[in-house]
Amino acid sequence: MPSKKPQPAKPAQRVIKKYPNRRLYDTDTSSYITLVEVKQLVLDSQPFVVRDAKTGEDLTRSILLQIILEEEAGGAPMFTEAALANMIRFYGNAMQGFMGNYLEKNVQAFTDMQTQLAEQSVSLTPEMWAQFTNAQNPMMQGLMGNYLEQSKSLFETMQEQVQKQTEQMFGAFGGKRPGSSS
Repeated sequence: MPSKKPQPAKPAQRVIKKYPNRRLYDTDTSSYITLVEVKQLVLDSQPFVVRDAKTGEDLTRSILLQIILEEEAGGAPMFTEAALANMIRFYGNAMQGFMGNYLEKNVQAFTDMQTQLAEQSVSLTPEMWAQFTNAQNPMMQGLMGNYLEQSKSLFETMQEQVQKQTEQMFGAFGGKRPGSSS
């Protein structure tokens, strides 16, 4: 009979309770924590969930958005006013689901590229690093090319999904597909 290998334990999800007085209580450390400490959990890739202390409602997204709001207001914003306005315009729009998916996959592709870059840069000397970060460097061009190709592919997939939905919608109403001649 083959012996079962013990599986590595999955890290337990840390539970943070949010009280009506807006305080956050970390059940792991049995202490109150700040939003800055929650941000550090994110930076450390620690799995956690924020729950309303009374109702148990999941407030994680709300807390993450609050951290983003503080970062954006902190002096070195990531998004321009135009980008934020465009994002707001997608809420309630038929494209909302596609845009969220597109942004999520793009951020993941960029994160993957950054991880790959960090792994490859461990053995670089300062001189090699200077050459590596040069935009003309073939490896850097390859990484950026991969990222741009993934982004293009995601956008094309999004376009195809919109086209299919449009065709299905016109089919449901008994209409002709736009651009078709029958």
